[in-house]
Amino acid sequence: MKNLLRIGVLAVGLFLAVDSANAQQKFGHINSADLLQAMPEMKTADANFQTFAKAKQTSLELMDAERQKQMKSYEEKYKTLSEANRAVLEKELTTIGASIQDLEKRITDAQEKAQEELTAKRSELYQPVFKKAEEAVKAVAKEKGFAYVFDVSQPGVVYFDGGEDLITAVKTKLGIAAAAK
Repeated sequence: MKNLLRIGVLAVGLFLAVDSANAQQKFGHINSADLLQAMPEMKTADANFQTFAKAKQTSLELMDAERQKQMKSYEEKYKTLSEANRAVLEKELTTIGASIQDLEKRITDAQEKAQEELTAKRSELYQPVFKKAEEAVKAVAKEKGFAYVFDVSQPGVVYFDGGEDLITAVKTKLGIAAAAK
């Protein structure tokens, strides 16, 4: 009976200690989309990515313009096809047709390669920015003693009420002026 009483008292003590420890945990939240948009590095990454994407788009447009030019040439020669010039024009039309098909294959390959390069460039430009933001959030959370920091810009957070908004402290940590939007 005495052992049962001791176990009961110990269990209640452990329960209160765990409950007390849980009550000490602090919760915070941040809107990572707002934070990222306020970072000058994000603006630089956006500009660099847009420039890179535009260059790829221009290259593809030039190839397509060449294809259109060849198709127009093919159509014009085809309109002049007659029995008298059939032998000569059929060879030319076959050559132009093969050239068009080759160019279309090169365009398709270039589109696929451009997409891969855009994905790689996006990762190269944005990953350091994301990492810097994440490290700043972690540093502020540790400094302020937060056990959890939720990103309210993500769809996984259904509801939040309370907790501390860390965006000002994180912006300060990153050296971003509080008024910057």
